[in-house]
Amino acid sequence: MITRTVSKNPRTTRGDLVNDLQRAGTKVTKATISNTLRHQGLKSCSARRVPLLKPVHVQARLKFAREHLDDPEEDWENVIWSDETKIELFGKNSTRRVWRRKNAELHPKNTIPTVKHGGGNIMLWGCFSAKGPGRLIRVKERMNGAMYREILSDNLLPSARALKMKRRWVFQHDNDPKHPARATKEWLRKKHFKVMEWPSQSPDLNPIENLWRELKVCVAQRQHQNITALEEICMEEWAKIPATATTRSERCHPDHMTIS
Repeated sequence: MITRTVSKNPRTTRGDLVNDLQRAGTKVTKATISNTLRHQGLKSCSARRVPLLKPVHVQARLKFAREHLDDPEEDWENVIWSDETKIELFGKNSTRRVWRRKNAELHPKNTIPTVKHGGGNIMLWGCFSAKGPGRLIRVKERMNGAMYREILSDNLLPSARALKMKRRWVFQHDNDPKHPARATKEWLRKKHFKVMEWPSQSPDLNPIENLWRELKVCVAQRQHQNITALEEICMEEWAKIPATATTRSERCHPDHMTIS
């Protein structure tokens, strides 16, 4: 009964199972439930947050995977990945735990659908390649298309130069409305930047998410009592990220991606 219940609903808690069994006339402890599930190859894990996908998003991701399936390693190493992220001054986003088997963290039953950018916090824009982290800057106002183009103008090419990118390097950004806006597309075209086509609602495919996670873990271990200190710590920790970490994060081959 226990295994069948959590297989049907991985978000069932040990307390739920204790109560269900008690109503059925069986008294067990939470420890017994944990041991039983572990013997069945199931353990309690934090539910992975993934983007909420509609059928059109699934098809776009599948198309992206097929188009890039046979791309050589060198092509991925010639990409500058970019994104924005929000870092909280205090606290963490809440987590949900699920019972799952090994390597099943991305099964839809074991994930929490999210949309991008859900106290005090700061918004950051950053970029990186397989050669290391590029620039990281704080976005101090609500970002619009003009501000985004200013950020790219001030930081993208300097990052490419600092990273010693090869000729014809490729720029990646997602489909946030500011990014594919007509004025931004025209600016990128005039600058002769080659831009990777990106499927909508796919932040999980961007390897910079791995760096954001590493940055947030490091920042959480530091003491910061105000926004200014938080920004300084973010910049310090970003600068400490080694090239080896970006090489690991950059492994974003479509054959490893989850379509749905």
